[in-house]
Amino acid sequence: MNFVDLVESYREDIIKSTQEIVSIKSVEGESSTLMPFGEGPYKALEYILNLASKMGFETKNLDGYAGYIEFGEGTETVGILAHVDVVPEGKGWTYPPYGGEIHDEKIFGRGTLDDKGPAISTLYAMKTLKESNVKLNKKIRMIIGTNEETGWGCMKYYFEHESAPDMAFTPDADFPVIHGEKGIIAFDLVKKLENVSCGNITVKSIDGGNAVNMVPDYCEALLEVKDADELDKKLKQFIEKTGYDLSIECEGELVKIKAKGVSAHGSTPEKGENAITYLMLFLGDIIDCHCDMCDFINMYNKKIAFKHHGEEIGCGLEDDISGKLNFNPGIIKTTDEEIRLSINVRYPIKSSDKDVYDGIRKNLDGTDIVLVEDEGGMKPLYVPKNNPLVEKLMKVYREETGDMESEPITIGGGTYARAMDNAVAFGPVFPGQVEVAHQKNEYISIEHLMKITKIYTKALYELAK
Repeated sequence: MNFVDLVESYREDIIKSTQEIVSIKSVEGESSTLMPFGEGPYKALEYILNLASKMGFETKNLDGYAGYIEFGEGTETVGILAHVDVVPEGKGWTYPPYGGEIHDEKIFGRGTLDDKGPAISTLYAMKTLKESNVKLNKKIRMIIGTNEETGWGCMKYYFEHESAPDMAFTPDADFPVIHGEKGIIAFDLVKKLENVSCGNITVKSIDGGNAVNMVPDYCEALLEVKDADELDKKLKQFIEKTGYDLSIECEGELVKIKAKGVSAHGSTPEKGENAITYLMLFLGDIIDCHCDMCDFINMYNKKIAFKHHGEEIGCGLEDDISGKLNFNPGIIKTTDEEIRLSINVRYPIKSSDKDVYDGIRKNLDGTDIVLVEDEGGMKPLYVPKNNPLVEKLMKVYREETGDMESEPITIGGGTYARAMDNAVAFGPVFPGQVEVAHQKNEYISIEHLMKITKIYTKALYELAK
């Protein structure tokens, strides 16, 4: 079936709906009875369910945790797993992060690519099938989550109260088809600050990062120094040598050092510029002390800075399916009692979280740094290339793009595909396309939005006919 003309007839509606849902700041907030992940995610869920209801779809709001949109008949169900929550916007945007403004035929805003734009795209793909009156043998159900970026409580709640689709894809990663995803864990490295006496420079605090699964684009340190002019001179020399974006600001008798980086998704730390690392390297360049804070700084610079695969801290794991481990230091915070570094790791499909934890603990033995595990890890996902779901989606991708070279891939990102059996990630980013998810000035071009809507329409038709 050729659905191109019908999809094109929805162009203005697709653009408008994307702008409207992007305007909702759906970062996780304070929980309440009706809004378990805060007002923003709840309003975004309400928006898309109301939009679908106006299109004539059956909808259900599952107590604010999640919702679904459904049509069709049959004993089997094809699922779409999407989310409407977003990561914090961060700083340095050219256009308002929740403006949904169009510039150069691109819609700008947090969530345009991850995952509000694709969610709207798949909704209009469902509308296309519904309005075309094609014969389908399976139901199509779009499941909407509100907590994908910060914990997946939405999917847990959904699958406790509703049945799983027989097969599904999530439009929240890359094309052509992602048939494998690395395991994901987050944990803290913590050192007590008992001995903090230093010489000419005392590091009072280090704070930076917005979310553990983002490369931090900002970090700052507060220093107590005896010679601010000498420190300023050293900073200028360091910047000249490295090119890093650091600045100095005096606050009374204290000095604040600020570092700016470039954010990226935590699954690809090498694509960003880590502000924590920039700052720690400078601090390591100026300190000459063995207090607890300085020991932590030196450990960071030796074992973590620019070591994107955990190779110096005991977890440099690798396999032939998914490649090397990904290691992202995402947040650093200090109190009077401790310094705490929060880390996001994506480990290879053939490895385990135990392999990672055991390797790091052994490597840090004798440093008085404690590894604190997070309870919410995700096991790896693997669906063979010859699985019918993978084969059908690959067929659609090749027919719609003409790309006959690309093969199914594995990633470090964690998508909703691992929330159920027989699910994979399918788009929306094309091979070679610039990745802007989780970055400032996130956008989706209008042509990209229309192209994926056509692909998702064809994919749903092939899976459900």
